[in-house]
Amino acid sequence: MEPCPCGGSQTYSECCEPLIQGRQPAKTAEALMRSRYTAFVKTQIDYIYNTIAPDKRRDFNRAETEAWSKNSIWQGLEILQIKDGGVADETGTVEFVARFLEKNKPMEHHEAAEFKKIDGTWFFVDGHAPKPAQFIRQAPKTGRNDPCPCGSGKKFKKCCGA
Repeated sequence: MEPCPCGGSQTYSECCEPLIQGRQPAKTAEALMRSRYTAFVKTQIDYIYNTIAPDKRRDFNRAETEAWSKNSIWQGLEILQIKDGGVADETGTVEFVARFLEKNKPMEHHEAAEFKKIDGTWFFVDGHAPKPAQFIRQAPKTGRNDPCPCGSGKKFKKCCGA
């Protein structure tokens, strides 16, 4: 009764194993994302390759992927956002963070993964760094000639803004 590495509530044999072993297809982009993460944990490189869209496989480096899979201690998958990718959709995006240790150093792989359904089967198409969240200032901006917020009594430009 091994828990599934993807972080779902089911056991591995109920969750990702049937997808990785080819007994059932992923029904959603999220399910494919979770099973691909689990394939990295289990070093199932053939599954990782076979779930890449056929026209994108030319860039796949099997040796590099296998080394990363084997030499990492996988610590968890967090799904941050899902856009489309449901049973009735043809495309979808899953933003995730995969946490792992590499040479005992904590690492994170944060990606927005793009998926596409081809002839009824979900495939990974591409991944990219998500757009950073826009910073929204909470307090009004201190002008150069305004009193310095530190309380010195000087103008900002002559104090903390120098």
